[in-house]
Amino acid sequence: MKRLPDSELELMMIIWDAKAPITRTEIEDRLPPERRLSSTTVLSFLARLQEKGFVKVQKTGRNNIYEPLVSREEYLRTESKSIWKRLYQGSIKNFMTALSDGEGLSDRDLEELQEFLDQKKGGR
Repeated sequence: MKRLPDSELELMMIIWDAKAPITRTEIEDRLPPERRLSSTTVLSFLARLQEKGFVKVQKTGRNNIYEPLVSREEYLRTESKSIWKRLYQGSIKNFMTALSDGEGLSDRDLEELQEFLDQKKGGR
């Protein structure tokens, strides 16, 4: 699966959040005010998403309706694995070190992580 540029990913997030087929106009309406794009730019991004196999387009009257072909979970899983391998050499220690450096992890973050690990361990 191809990695999406930020501009295309932003549109995919809107499409995923819609939870139903959505028109270009509805996508434009859901863009944040500071990210308003021209209709031709949105159409260009949607055409690229279609070419890459991320969305299906159906003509309904005068409107095109866009529907995801790739789920958010599937994309995030693939992208997360790619980032983990590329940036952290597949090491959970390197990843956690990067997370905890700088601002650090809060006690709540650590508790949540521990709960997750306990669940995963218990499920084996």
